[in-house]
Amino acid sequence: MAFARPRSRSRRPGGVPRSVIDTSLADAEPLCWWLDDVDAPPPREAVTRSISADLAVVGAGYSGLWTALLAKQADPDRDVVLLESRRIGWAASGRNGGFCSASLTHGQANGMDWYPADMPRLERLGRDNLAGIVKTVQEFAIDCKLEQTGELLVATKPYQLEDLHADHERMLDFGDDAVLLDREQTQAEVRSPTYLGGLWSRNKTVILDPARLAWGLAAACEALGVRIYEHSRVVDLSRAGRADAMVLRVAGGATDATGSQAPTEATVTARRVALATNAFPPLLKRINAYVVPVYDYAMMTEPLTEAQLDSIGWRNRQGLWDAGNQFHYSRLTEENTILWGGYDVVYHYGSKIDPALDQRPRTFRTLAEHFFTTFPQLAGLRFTHTWGGVIDTCSRFFPFFGTGYGGRVAYAVGYTGLGVGSTRFGAQVMLDLLTGRRTELTELTTIRDKPLPFPPEPLRSAVIHTTRWSMARADTHEGHRNLWLRSLDRFGLGFDS
Repeated sequence: MAFARPRSRSRRPGGVPRSVIDTSLADAEPLCWWLDDVDAPPPREAVTRSISADLAVVGAGYSGLWTALLAKQADPDRDVVLLESRRIGWAASGRNGGFCSASLTHGQANGMDWYPADMPRLERLGRDNLAGIVKTVQEFAIDCKLEQTGELLVATKPYQLEDLHADHERMLDFGDDAVLLDREQTQAEVRSPTYLGGLWSRNKTVILDPARLAWGLAAACEALGVRIYEHSRVVDLSRAGRADAMVLRVAGGATDATGSQAPTEATVTARRVALATNAFPPLLKRINAYVVPVYDYAMMTEPLTEAQLDSIGWRNRQGLWDAGNQFHYSRLTEENTILWGGYDVVYHYGSKIDPALDQRPRTFRTLAEHFFTTFPQLAGLRFTHTWGGVIDTCSRFFPFFGTGYGGRVAYAVGYTGLGVGSTRFGAQVMLDLLTGRRTELTELTTIRDKPLPFPPEPLRSAVIHTTRWSMARADTHEGHRNLWLRSLDRFGLGFDS
């Protein structure tokens, strides 16, 4: 979550002593805080023999988990198999910031830019979707630490206040519970010398523990009869001869008596397939041109003392964003640690994905500097965990959908950092597409359209890095968008995470 095309934003200056940064990062562990949990579930078995199902779901992040769960809730007799190449929630679904938003379009401004005619319905569907998530958490007693706090967008430069006013007016037009705050009111919520004003959206975002949500959804799926297989990577997708079915070739790993994994290969035959692979290479090549994988990074502090909490306020515990092109996201956890992430978003030539890229010390130092600039009263606080990983983005910043193999396969991809909530909606879209019938969701222009594709390499890398440079420059020039950014706006192109 680091670039936001719809408006131009800026970044505060640094000035934090190097010793403060060095000390804060000295003992940080290079792993995700959410996944470093003693309550993590034990591994599930891999596919070791050929099986069949009515519906096979590929990928057990939020998108796949919601697809399997909604499918079984709609038809308890449907045989559903969920296939995961590694562990439940190991990727973006387990390591994000835990902001669960009602927005289906990466914000109202972005939605209005793309599909203004659809927006009243999309806003209603988004609220219903968020309510459905909260209901599911309650129904299945998912211990994901859900808090209905809303989110607070803060301005750090005077010119950004105008954007906050425009956002507030739009939110009121859509019937949102939103409050515009002046500097004094914003400081009463969260005390930072950099915060000049704020916009508190109180009813469209909840915060939660993302890994525990993924684990809880998996348990809910199994309670309804979904078969989940981990360490089962789908390597090929093809038609099942003349039958109305698909064959998925799976490379798995069976655990032997010594606890090591022996490679196996099996097939899954399914009447319908839902692809929920996020940023990873899709089984339908046609998707490649529309999605790029980018790396996002975050850190977690040690728990704050009562005195430290008093120094920053934050008693209403909102999810927090600052209004920069390269923006930060932040929130308190149940343990009163602070998650601090965003700002840098990194694309690697050729859409490279590599676990070695999950750690980026230069970015962590930048984030630490920005953290202590925002909260100088917390100097001396240490970070306990640093992590990063790949997420997907597309040129319109919110998911797109489609089918393949004569409607036997559906996909949803391009969530661009707001997938905690919108993946449930995307799952229902995939299930609707697989029926082949026209529904309220599939009749939306938003669902039928595709974003503009990214160009191939080497032009892709050049476009992305020029865009990133231009956005950083806008942050230091009072939000002024140069000719490159204005040209992208004109053609509906962008780069976000």
